[in-house]
Amino acid sequence: MAKLHAFKGFRPGKENVNEVASRPYDVLNSKEAREEVKGNPWSFLHVVKPEVDLPEDTDLHSDMVYNKGKENLQKLISEGYFVQDESDMLYVYGQTMFGKTQYGIVACAAVDDYLNDVIKKHELTRPDKEEDRMNHIRVTNFNAEPVFFAYPDHAELDTIVEKVVAGEAEFDFTTDDGVGHHFWTVSDPGQINRIIEIFHKDIPFTYVADGHHRTAAAALVGQERMKANPDHKGSEEYNFFLAVHFPESQLTIIDYNRVVKDLNGHTPEEFLKELEAGFVLEEKGAEIFKPERLHQFSMYLEGKWYSLSSKPGTYNDADPIACLDVTVLSEQVLGPLLNITDLRKSKRIDFVGGIRGLKELSDRVDSGEMAVAFALYPVTMRQLMDIADNGMIMPPKTTWFEPKLRSGLVIHSLD
Repeated sequence: MAKLHAFKGFRPGKENVNEVASRPYDVLNSKEAREEVKGNPWSFLHVVKPEVDLPEDTDLHSDMVYNKGKENLQKLISEGYFVQDESDMLYVYGQTMFGKTQYGIVACAAVDDYLNDVIKKHELTRPDKEEDRMNHIRVTNFNAEPVFFAYPDHAELDTIVEKVVAGEAEFDFTTDDGVGHHFWTVSDPGQINRIIEIFHKDIPFTYVADGHHRTAAAALVGQERMKANPDHKGSEEYNFFLAVHFPESQLTIIDYNRVVKDLNGHTPEEFLKELEAGFVLEEKGAEIFKPERLHQFSMYLEGKWYSLSSKPGTYNDADPIACLDVTVLSEQVLGPLLNITDLRKSKRIDFVGGIRGLKELSDRVDSGEMAVAFALYPVTMRQLMDIADNGMIMPPKTTWFEPKLRSGLVIHSLD
């Protein structure tokens, strides 16, 4: 069963949160981050992307970068922009986008749960990216950004959260992208203990929704600390790491689409003809067409949108991986027709999160940069959890979660 851990978080004050809170480290490149922090020395990007304060040619994985992040974090604390809570707490983080609000329980997850597969994963991680985030944690001694977890719906947890959010929020602000961010403390010992008890008794697994590299890094640093401490007891803060836990039914996975540079030597007419072997094609014209169901794709080619409906026998709904539309597209189109067999390494394909809209796909084709674009029906949370429960790994670039967690609302010290 899943373990939750209350902790004494470090948080900005209400008067500082708009200056401090930032987008997470992995949604901006260094150039974009430098632009975003202009005029704001207190942005949390100075902590999670500290290269913004160093020369542009700085090696992003050098000691200088991690040390700068530590220096910037300590400055935020010493100058009062972050203050530690006096008692162990849990927190609730609400996010509102497109009129819908999702509420997550902010608590530390257990390193042991990650190592023992109580925390389920659905993506592979890259050692170089793990090491980058591990170094950030080692040097700063903080989990500076939370990871994004899901848990199976639980009615009593919903009721407790509803009571918490009926009170006044500590933070309540809207960011430039129109997303509302709302944050409450859970300081009542009875509520804290009951939330922890429910997870321990009723929640067999939690699921990494977004942030596999940060999750792995936090757990591996915790494991290092365990092994290095001859007096290890299991209650030390390094045994836990920062996460926001959302009920599965509140989460929305949006589409993650593909654009391809060329048709692998096919003319457009030949390519359309080849597609008919596995799909029922229907021309939709110049107006954007969005897939309406599983196993239906949108395609944009030479100024026209098409509906591609998979024919029976081209997918297997009994198999958690084979039923995914990313698998169908790879096995029916990208591999055999376009000769793209390794999505992680191919330079001929790019991936576009659905938050950008389908016009982004047609624009990239119309510009001549790309030859064809494919829009996919989104994966469901149930599909994600089925894959994780079966110990399987999703194909690359399958899920895109929105809204993203804001960084700097609360952080967790390993001491």
